[in-house]
Amino acid sequence: MIANLTAALDETGLEYQADGPRSVTLALPGQRKLATPCSLVVEDHALRVEAFVSRRPEENHEAVWAELLRRNGKLYAVAFAIDEDGDIHLVGRLPLASVNAEELDRVLGSVLEAADEAFNVILELGFATSIKEEWRWRLSRGESTRNLQAFEHLKPRDTSH
Repeated sequence: MIANLTAALDETGLEYQADGPRSVTLALPGQRKLATPCSLVVEDHALRVEAFVSRRPEENHEAVWAELLRRNGKLYAVAFAIDEDGDIHLVGRLPLASVNAEELDRVLGSVLEAADEAFNVILELGFATSIKEEWRWRLSRGESTRNLQAFEHLKPRDTSH
């Protein structure tokens, strides 16, 4: 079945690498989240899809989980989940018979869209204090704040402290 998976991936034009006899890994390029690492694992009766979205939030855990649960109802083939460390992933399973280029493109598109759309919300809810500290640190040293622009509203008003 791995041959069917790699043939379907080849047809989509996505770059991937074999990660074992039954799995491949790839990075889905996004806009807010620059890359979403994803693995596809061939199991006995299904293809497991797993994508890392974010590490465990530092704060406001309940608000982050509630936001992700609200989003789950709108997703195709995957859902937000947390692992034993509290890190956030997108996970799903597809019947092996449905693995073809069109369905993989649809599922991976769902993964990319979900990760990319939720990323800044996760960061703002779960890491606001760290983002504010990062603003302070960069501003105090004259460092670039380009990658913080999505969080301009978290920029401290007074950077003299």
